[in-house]
Amino acid sequence: MSILIDKGSFKCRVSSVLNKNSKEFGKDNMFDGSDESCWNSHQGSPQSVMIQFVDPLDSSTERMVNISEIKIMFQGGFVGKDCEVLAQQLDSKEFIFISKFFPDDINTFQVRLIEIDRYIYWISFPMKIENVKQIKIVFKQSTDFFGRIVVYKLDILA
Repeated sequence: MSILIDKGSFKCRVSSVLNKNSKEFGKDNMFDGSDESCWNSHQGSPQSVMIQFVDPLDSSTERMVNISEIKIMFQGGFVGKDCEVLAQQLDSKEFIFISKFFPDDINTFQVRLIEIDRYIYWISFPMKIENVKQIKIVFKQSTDFFGRIVVYKLDILA
């Protein structure tokens, strides 16, 4: 398996950023390799992350990928609930529903959810999606009362 979201090989959009502070809480923090930085959404539901796969040599050219697994590291207390994965494939302009997932905000091991410590969780779920040019992960609700989502890392694997 290889990581599909290497520097320059994708574009990311998020639904919101806490207090519009992109430097401290922006989308790029999910991909910087640091355990200290994160994307922190503003309050409200739903929240989402959209990844567009592009040619590393020409970011204006879309590329098709095959996805085998998605991994997300959440901050405990700010975990997405009732989540969906949508994909845009081949020449389609529409996103199609691929899968639902339901991370729990609890301190136990579960299928697809790996507790790193009391407050940080990796959720990993295998899937097979072919000929994807964009993927959208929608967090319909949050374990946070205000609807905020905090993601430290997002990996998409081929």
